[in-house]
Amino acid sequence: MTVETETKEKADPQFRADVLNGLKGPRRAIPARWLYDRRGSELFDDITRLPEYYPTRSETALLDMIADDLRRHIGAGGAVIEFGAGSVTKTPLLLRAVAPRAYVPIDISGDYLRSEAAGLKAEFPDLPIWTVEADFTAVVDLPHRTASLPKLGFFSGSTIGNFVPRSAVDLLRTMRQTLGEGAMLLIAFDRVKPLDVLIPAYDDAAGVTAAFNLNLLERINRELDGTIPISGFVHEAIWNDRESRIEMHLRARRDMEFAVCGRSFAMKAGESIHTENSHKFDLRSARTLLSAGGWTAKAEWSSADNGFSLILAQAMPVYDAPKSQD
Repeated sequence: MTVETETKEKADPQFRADVLNGLKGPRRAIPARWLYDRRGSELFDDITRLPEYYPTRSETALLDMIADDLRRHIGAGGAVIEFGAGSVTKTPLLLRAVAPRAYVPIDISGDYLRSEAAGLKAEFPDLPIWTVEADFTAVVDLPHRTASLPKLGFFSGSTIGNFVPRSAVDLLRTMRQTLGEGAMLLIAFDRVKPLDVLIPAYDDAAGVTAAFNLNLLERINRELDGTIPISGFVHEAIWNDRESRIEMHLRARRDMEFAVCGRSFAMKAGESIHTENSHKFDLRSARTLLSAGGWTAKAEWSSADNGFSLILAQAMPVYDAPKSQD
């Protein structure tokens, strides 16, 4: 067996398909979820501690502030289902607030998922923690031991902003199917704010976000037998006002040719690979998005500067619109 064959067999087939399709052009784009291999997840953890990166600090402070409200709205004894591996700063605040009988983190990066779960187990030794390695953009089969427990989904970090509106609605509907009617969802939304705050959060002075973005190319080279010249690309974060989002790109410094999985690609200087979106919301657009996804907002809280919000929503019964009269 050749080294090339071993590499291709190890690669996720969907990763391979998304990269090959995404590099075809003319508007090159690779889904943001592939940024999060183990190294990418570790780099993102580093990003959350940067002075420029406000979302984690804002959400952590907000969770701490509303702990009593969450306990009153949600109650104890249910199962917390977290979409994305548990944050060492945010998840413990929620677990202490609602005192669940089980915690189920779901993440596509299995090694990172198990590492984070082990850290939480050390902090909550009596709490059953059942990890699920899966892509939560599809319906997930939850551990059967949670079947009889009330469920609270947790989707932190304003990760919903990584999805274009159509995909965000699909994701919310999928979460509803995973959790079931009557379930609750605590979800974070980053708010629109001045560009001198937004841009540095995605293009920090230390270059950690740049390393996180460029790691995608390193992953492609490693897992898909790529020959992409990493030094030929630069990380870029821009504000797209029409779409109300920060966009991350990998922009070519020069004309280049490279191969991935034996297929040849060429890029001109200045062309880019679009790697991530981070949509920003106001409360009305957040509620509308939730409603389109089958969720009804029940309570909402915002940070002191109104720059970040948490919304508690419920999967209520869906009723048809009134029929027109003859």
